[in-house]
Amino acid sequence: MTTRPAVLFVCVHNAGRSQMAAGWLRHLAGETVEVRSAGSEPADRINPVAVEAMREVGIDITANTPRILTSEAVQDSDVVVTMGCGDACPFYPGKRYEDWELDDPAGQDIEAVRPIRDEIRRRVEELIASLS
Repeated sequence: MTTRPAVLFVCVHNAGRSQMAAGWLRHLAGETVEVRSAGSEPADRINPVAVEAMREVGIDITANTPRILTSEAVQDSDVVVTMGCGDACPFYPGKRYEDWELDDPAGQDIEAVRPIRDEIRRRVEELIASLS
């Protein structure tokens, strides 16, 4: 029996980029990948513009809530994708780490968030291909 790879997306507030990435991965990979997201300083709620941008492409992330990044979440993941959290992410040997440089959607309007959403999709598609 093969176990599903676990992917953890991390950004500072776990309210925009990491939530959109988690939404894309769940949508595109289904049950083949275990999806997690967290933030080093989680916000109170998900960025409403990120929710709107994902709704435009048929993905509902409204029920998601920002979560605090824990060492256990990193240890239990096969791939850790960071998005602007810098040194806040714990490092464990043997884990695969990727750092995606993406604009922060915080405080931006929908026109500015759409290209971020689309770039995240492109990177998630590449990630899925690399996991197979």
